[in-house]
Amino acid sequence: MQKPQDDWKARLTPAQFHVLREHGTEPPGSSPLNHEKRDGLFKCAGCGQPLFSAETKFESGTGWPSFWHPLEHAIDTTVDRSLFMARTEVHCAKCGGHLGHVFPDGPAPTGQRYCMNGVALEFEPKP
Repeated sequence: MQKPQDDWKARLTPAQFHVLREHGTEPPGSSPLNHEKRDGLFKCAGCGQPLFSAETKFESGTGWPSFWHPLEHAIDTTVDRSLFMARTEVHCAKCGGHLGHVFPDGPAPTGQRYCMNGVALEFEPKP
């Protein structure tokens, strides 16, 4: 899903644009989604692509919503070398929006911690 930057700026809040399109990071502890405990889906705030089931959310203590597994075909990853180290950056598979990073220190069964920017996500409660 390719759009001109001006289209993204018109569609997203300044904070969403910074994270999703400029690879920014929101301050830790700033997202209300950190406290979301209901059943449902976490979707990309840029395009609505379902990304994570609430069943895979866990409290990581990092200040960002964290998940141990994404939905099938929901995300793509790239290598991020921006902080003098190699990290795995997570993007929405549909629109390419930056979501956060994945680290190998999560809980079972995957051992992965998908550390996502809450501003890059929208929550849809299960009906």
